[in-house]
Amino acid sequence: MKVLLWLFVLAVLAVLLSVLAQYNEGYVLLVAPPWRIEFSLNFFVVLLLGLFFAMHAVLRLILNAAGLPRQVAAFRARQRREHAVAALLESVRLMMEGRFARALKQAGVAFEARESPGLAALIAARAASRLREPTTERAWVLRAADFDSSVRTARLMTEAELALAGRRFDEARDRIELLRVGGARNLAAMRLSLRAAQGLGNWTEVARLVRQMEKYRALTPEQARPLRRRAHLESVRARSGDLVALRAWWATIPSIERKDPRVTHAMARALIAAGDHAEAQVLIEESLEREWDPELAGLYGDCRGGDVLGRISHAEGWLLQHPEDARLLLALGRLCVQSQLWGKAQSYFEASLALAPSREVHVELAYLAETLERAEDAARHYREAALISA
Repeated sequence: MKVLLWLFVLAVLAVLLSVLAQYNEGYVLLVAPPWRIEFSLNFFVVLLLGLFFAMHAVLRLILNAAGLPRQVAAFRARQRREHAVAALLESVRLMMEGRFARALKQAGVAFEARESPGLAALIAARAASRLREPTTERAWVLRAADFDSSVRTARLMTEAELALAGRRFDEARDRIELLRVGGARNLAAMRLSLRAAQGLGNWTEVARLVRQMEKYRALTPEQARPLRRRAHLESVRARSGDLVALRAWWATIPSIERKDPRVTHAMARALIAAGDHAEAQVLIEESLEREWDPELAGLYGDCRGGDVLGRISHAEGWLLQHPEDARLLLALGRLCVQSQLWGKAQSYFEASLALAPSREVHVELAYLAETLERAEDAARHYREAALISA
């Protein structure tokens, strides 16, 4: 419709000009003695317009010819940039395809053409890392550092990842710390920090990071649970034998994390080994009241000193609810041995043995038989224990 409208307007203008020219009787006289030339006004107007357009065309041709070298240079620069961009995109694709040697080559092409050189250098560094070429990897990382104004965060993240891949956990930690100081806090950096802390054996930091990542939903509860549990188990192992350190560490653990039966078991065992049987007893009792755990119940028999009869009474209360728990029966037998209740101890050991034959129970029965000076029974149980362990 717009084209038709313009055609209509031009047609109207043409008709108007034709009518005006028909009634225009003016003329133009040019005198240059001894010559004189006379034109009609209409012809003179047409001649002027023709000269104007002809001169405009000539000037445009001259200007285009003068600017041709610059246009050729711009065209070549555009071609080079398009080639460099294609090389950079190709290097990314090749990295994703796992063709690292070609990715390294294409990234080098993009870098030499100065197309996003910092990014190209980082891609080349990653490709070199996958090719197990540490010298080349380091050279490309250093080149990327020259363009930190645009890729600093990406460079530090890449260096941290490459350090973790090479099991250089100290270096990875330092790069992540630089990210934190620079204000870069993101979930990807947290994941790298978690891996570095695990590699360095900094289990307190691992637990802290797991809590933080779970809070920001970077880890699901199912993913966080085993990580947090391992961090606590390793923390207990690291402080084993140091009662003061164990207590100080336990006080820093959120109450909900203390309810993990495996963590409680490890802590109770560590307290018993460090000589704090009373605190271990309380810990085991509180945990078993919340959730029954046969392994933890078995550990109850290792608590010594204090009110042994009270512990026996407590354990017999549990036995009413769990009459076929072999570990609980073993614990009761050990508690009875502490109170020199030899008959009850033997009956509990034998009941445990009937439910689940084990080397531990045979050894306990052998010790009991030796105490009661029943050498044949002791020898028999030692033989049975040896057969089970074999």
